Parts: sequence; structure tokens; C-alpha cells
Amino acid sequence: MPELAAAAAQLLTDPTDGRGANVEPTAEGFMRYFGRCFVRFFSNLGYDAPIRATGRYFCEFLKNVDNLHLQMRFAYPKMKSPSMYMSHVDRHGCVLVYRSTRRGFTQYFMGQLDQIAEEVYDTNLRIRVLQSENTTTAAVSSHLSAAATAAAAAAGLQNVLVKYRLDFDNSAYMDQHAAVHTFDRSLQLPSIPIGLLLRLFPFGVVIDQDIRIMDAGEKLLSVWGASTADEVRGHLLVQHLVLRRPRDIPFTWTNLMYLASVTFELEVLRGTHATMPEKKLSSTKGEKKSVSPLPATLDRRGSYGSRSILLKGQMRHFKEIDVVVFLCSPVVNNLDELQAMSLFMNDLNLHGLSRELVLAGWQHCSRLELMFERAEQWSQDLEDNYEQLDKWKRKGDSLLYSMLPRSVADQLQNEQSTMNTCKAFNLISVMFCEVEGLRPQATIKGVMDVVECMNTVFSCFDSLTDRFNVYKVETVNQVYMAVSGAPEYTREHARNVTDLSLEFAENIRDLQFPCNIQIQIKIGIHSGPVVAGVVGMKVPRYCLFGDTVNTASRMQTTSQPGKIHISIKTKRLLPQNMYKLTSRGLVTVKGKGKMETFWVERKPRSPQAEKRHSV
Repeated sequence: MPELAAAAAQLLTDPTDGRGANVEPTAEGFMRYFGRCFVRFFSNLGYDAPIRATGRYFCEFLKNVDNLHLQMRFAYPKMKSPSMYMSHVDRHGCVLVYRSTRRGFTQYFMGQLDQIAEEVYDTNLRIRVLQSENTTTAAVSSHLSAAATAAAAAAGLQNVLVKYRLDFDNSAYMDQHAAVHTFDRSLQLPSIPIGLLLRLFPFGVVIDQDIRIMDAGEKLLSVWGASTADEVRGHLLVQHLVLRRPRDIPFTWTNLMYLASVTFELEVLRGTHATMPEKKLSSTKGEKKSVSPLPATLDRRGSYGSRSILLKGQMRHFKEIDVVVFLCSPVVNNLDELQAMSLFMNDLNLHGLSRELVLAGWQHCSRLELMFERAEQWSQDLEDNYEQLDKWKRKGDSLLYSMLPRSVADQLQNEQSTMNTCKAFNLISVMFCEVEGLRPQATIKGVMDVVECMNTVFSCFDSLTDRFNVYKVETVNQVYMAVSGAPEYTREHARNVTDLSLEFAENIRDLQFPCNIQIQIKIGIHSGPVVAGVVGMKVPRYCLFGDTVNTASRMQTTSQPGKIHISIKTKRLLPQNMYKLTSRGLVTVKGKGKMETFWVERKPRSPQAEKRHSV
């Protein structure tokens, strides 16, 4: 999308320039425009209704947008939603902190906020960026202990952090907020012990500013295997609970303050699991074999096998004693899941609907989350399979392109007939190169030496063809055939084939062969018209047809070891003063009569040119 915005800025006028002010278009302006368009798009489909339901004021929408993303993840499994919270609120707007794993969407997000404020809340909004940086695990968690830092790193921190200043009329929200606080201050109640609160929430836990446990409810202590709170008091919270929602947020006091209105989900590490959080729970007979194991961050075993307990609730800050209390309840679907968690009905809160939900067997959010998490894993497996498929396809294409020219292979892959690949070329150059010195051998070792020699020679030749824009047609016994000018036409076909032949002649002298076998080559070249294409269905080959092929073959058979024999037609196509050409006179060629032919050699270089060539 940023690339599309950059291209649009070069070709189009500014989309927000409605008054003809001739504003210079920019990529940032188009990204912001894309954000506005996206809000208009989903509003047409009715998805603006959840936004309107989040709160009466635009500020309330910003407070609850993370909870909205939490619910939308079920409908959009691929959605990597950002995280955002307000670090400051006043009558003239707020400061919004935006965090995301995707870069380049700063302006896009600003456009979305513009359109939501205008269309949904009838609010004029002005946005400016106060700070933008790429965050790292070390930078965010440097003030934490080693265990807390490791836990934050395991959670996977965001990559982009942007602070926005949003200016808008926020007086209505602030008036309501002030009225609520005035009412709270006027109502003075006597202090109550924290133990009473933990009896109401037996799975609750009290946290201090160092994210250490100060106290915990009796049911949570029982799950941990602790008889009293003294056994866990002072421990880091991450040693006993794993943050699952909101995702990609480090477990810090500052984040708990900012995310007071967001629903938290914590997974309990019970018993020995608390000391070995990385250990995976063993599967049971009830678990489906076809389902691949989930990552440690997702695997709660849902409705299958033994599972840990998931607590859902609010992180409530009590400023009078400056602590945070996690007011929560366990998420349970049915009686089977209750027993698998080693819990009983008596462990569930009386003031909630948990008992009724369990007895009725209603499908709670946990079941939906399990299905979503498994679908996530299946999606990841599918992506991995597609990646493997693409890898093997590239290997198959590489093998196919080594057998056929790329343009011809693409035609056949598009289910075109082999006859459609046949094409007439008015003028191309064909080369035949025969390897001499490989005599028939009587022993298996001797035959293997011959095969090794031919492989060495032809592999060397193959490595040189691409450098000179020459296509290898085939090898028949000890003859190597190549062409330039087909299937991709080039005007320098004669020069390409000649340069390749000279390279063959020079490289063959440097090759080492077993058993001191002495190998020489004879090369013949001719230029003229041909018809080229693929014929047949099985073992397809790109073949050349025409008298030019026969004449080139005759040039090779009438050549001499170590020499390059060319016809007069090829000689006329070569650049002047580039090669040393020696006339051979009239040569009797089978089927052609007498023909004037030439030997071609590399022109002697000056000492300076020789030095350049060697370098």
C-alpha cells in the first residue's frame, strides 16, 4: 500500500484538494486518503454499527477500540490489529499511543481516525505526530528484572510506536467524567480489608508497581498448590500467570494504567508448570491426531486433554493504596472442562453467571477461542505448505527451463499445442562441436572414465552458453549442438556462436581428465534459415529443422581437431577486424558440392589488452 501511495503521488493530483488550491501531492497524503476511504467502505457494509456502540463520545471509542479488535479477531483471523491507549486526556483532546507490528501505516491510521470522528461522532479532528520510533524488547523492558524481561520478549513486542496529539472538542466527555468523580468523592465509606474483596473474587490477584504478587484469592492459591499467600508473595506475576490478551503488550505497570478499560486474559501456570513454562502439556487419547500441535503461546488444549485455567477480567487500579487488583473469573464451558481443570462448581463466583453457564452447557467464548486458535494454526500450516509448494515449483521450473527455452516452456505450461511453438527464423547461426579422443573401452572402469570425461567437457560447455546468449539444443553421443538467434532472436547470432566456440577451444586445454586421456574438439558453424519448435508429447525437445542444420553438421565433420570451421555465409555476418579469418579454399561438402570455407581464430591482442583480459 505505501508503494501504491508513492506511485499515486507521482501520477495523480492531491485527492483532498477539493478547492483547487493546487496542493503538491505526497505519498503521506494518499496514505491518509486511503484510510478515510477504508472507513467509508466498511460503513457502507454496516460495520460502523459496532463503532457507534463503543461509546457516546469519540474519547470513549478510543478507550474501547482494543476491546472491539478483540472481538473482531474471530471474524477476521488474518487481522493483525494494532494496540492503542490514551496517555493523556483533557478538554481539548488527548494523546494517543499507537503500537503496531506493521510499518508505514502512520498516515493511514490518521485518515481512519479523521473519517470516524467526522462520520460517526460529528467531530472536527486535527491530528499531529508527536513522536515516532521503532521499539525493541530491550528498550521497553530495560527497567524490568531478568525474568520479566524474558517474559516480555517471549510475548513479542510491537515494532512501531507512534504518539499522536488529537485536538477536538472533548468537553462533554470531561464534564461527565468530572461529575462521576464528584459523586465518588462525596460518598465516603469505611475501609474494608483486601481479603473481603478477594473472597468476592477468589481467583483475583493483587499486584504492586513492580508487577509482583502482594496477595491472591484462595481458589487461585489452591490451583497454584500454595497453602497461604506467603508462599507466592513477592514473586513476579509472570512466574505464575501468562498474559494472553491483549497480545504483544509487555506486562508493565504503565501499560496496566493505560489499559484499564481493556479486558485482560491471563493463563494460570499451575504446580510444576510455573517453574517450567516452556514445557508442553502431553496429549491425551481424546485429542485428534490430525491436528498439529499448537505453539506454546496458543495451546490451552481447549476441549481436548488436560488444560490450564484461563482467567478473564479487568485490571482495576485502587489509587488509595496504589495497587492493581485483577478482578476476574475462570472461563469454563461445561462440566467436562470444569473437571479437566480440577475445579468444582463451588469454586466459581456466586455473583456471576458462571455456574449457570456450566450447568446449561452453553458454548462460551473459550470454545470459540479454541476453534479460532486451531484455525490460526491450520492457516499457518497451510501457509507453510504453500511455501513448500512454491519452493518445489521453482525447482520444477528450473528443471524445465534447463530442458526447454523459457519462452517455449511457458507456452506449453499454458496448455498450448506443441505446434504453436514452431516458428520460422530467416537467419540464425548453428554450431556443432564434436569431442574426439574418447575411444571405446572394454572394462567398466574404462567406460566410467569416458563418461566422466564427457560429463566434464559438456558441463564446462553448459556453463559458458548463457554468457554468450546461446541456447544448447542437444548432445548426441559425442556431439554438442547449440544455436544463437532462436528461440529469442538476436542480430549478433554469428558473433555469439563464434565467441562461444573460441571459449570452448581455450577451455578444453585447461581441463584435467582421468587416465591421461587426450581430448580435442572439432567445431563447425553455419548461418541460415531454420524452423524451430517442439514436436511430440513425450520427452519434448526443442529441435531445429532445415538445410542450415545439415550444412552446419557438414562444417563440423569436415573440420580438423582443435579448429573452428565456418561457412562463407557466417564469415560475412561477423564484424570486420574482430577475428583472424583464414581462407581454406574450396572444400567438397557432402550433398552441397564445393564450398568456400574459413578457419576462424581469436585475433592476437596487444599486451595491454592481454593484461585486461587476464584480469
